[in-house]
Amino acid sequence: MSTGALDPAPRLIADIGGTNARFALQTPQGLEDIRVMACADHPTLVDALRSYLAAVGNPAVRHVAIGIANPVYGDQIRMTNHHWAFSTEQTRRDLGLDTLLVLNDFAVLARALPVLPANELTQVGGTTAVPGAPLGLLGAGTGLGVSGLVPTGAGRWVPLAGEGGHVSLASFDEREVEVWRLARARYGGHVSAERVLSGPGLEFLHQALCSLAGEAPAARSAADISRLGLDGSDPRCGETLDLFCALLGTVASDLAVTLGARGGIYIGGGIVPRLGDYFARSPFRARFENKGRTSAYLADIPVWVIRSPWPALLGAAAALDQHLEPPGESRHA
Repeated sequence: MSTGALDPAPRLIADIGGTNARFALQTPQGLEDIRVMACADHPTLVDALRSYLAAVGNPAVRHVAIGIANPVYGDQIRMTNHHWAFSTEQTRRDLGLDTLLVLNDFAVLARALPVLPANELTQVGGTTAVPGAPLGLLGAGTGLGVSGLVPTGAGRWVPLAGEGGHVSLASFDEREVEVWRLARARYGGHVSAERVLSGPGLEFLHQALCSLAGEAPAARSAADISRLGLDGSDPRCGETLDLFCALLGTVASDLAVTLGARGGIYIGGGIVPRLGDYFARSPFRARFENKGRTSAYLADIPVWVIRSPWPALLGAAAALDQHLEPPGESRHA
């Protein structure tokens, strides 16, 4: 990560979620003064940014990059999971900034992929990534985020900001068809991948498997299902995790063949990184490669689980670096 020799002043980097906001200063040495602040403690985004800057000594910041858990279309942004609403241009003026870059959080996370340290990634199958090939990204948490990173030459990248979590869920076998039917009955009509590949989706899968087995489903949170499945104390929770990982393999392979992601597929979000060593043993990789005529193609594609503590901050910093580069110059992986 580079901040450029011509401008040694710190830059402000932020990752804004519905509950917490993470802030850092980007300096030539890297990310410094990382702090997590509750969004609810601040009436507006401007208040939160000013509060952070005051807490770190009010440095003279001219350039800011923000990743936000929200679609970003145009100047006006209204968060769907928090009450903040703002104009990007007015916020820039209020803070006296030269640059305010606001990006979707998964587009920002995608931008981090080339700069993530190797020791913060765990490979799950595949061989060696093809240099300069597209990268795919997905992450299950509150919802299912999907993105990608496409090279444009000279070390520059374009992140993809879409709503790929809402693709139609595909079934692989008869049991998954039955689960899909239960999901269609609950949600009415269209069943997206996010309906099963998320925290609420994990809870639905557990209820569905109990129903198919003729059992009354116990009230289990996503955290309970993960814990009881991993420690082996509840076979139905273990079955739920297996199904979750298999379905994730289907969606990840769809993303890989769609993007031609021979540079690899990366998995973030709040669920999979917490599954630890189980994920490598789960049905994920077998399902990822089980795709008929493209199975051999997929077998070579590496998958990495992101274990970095601040990947979105790294991505926002990389996006800001690229945005501020002089024309014709590139310093990025």
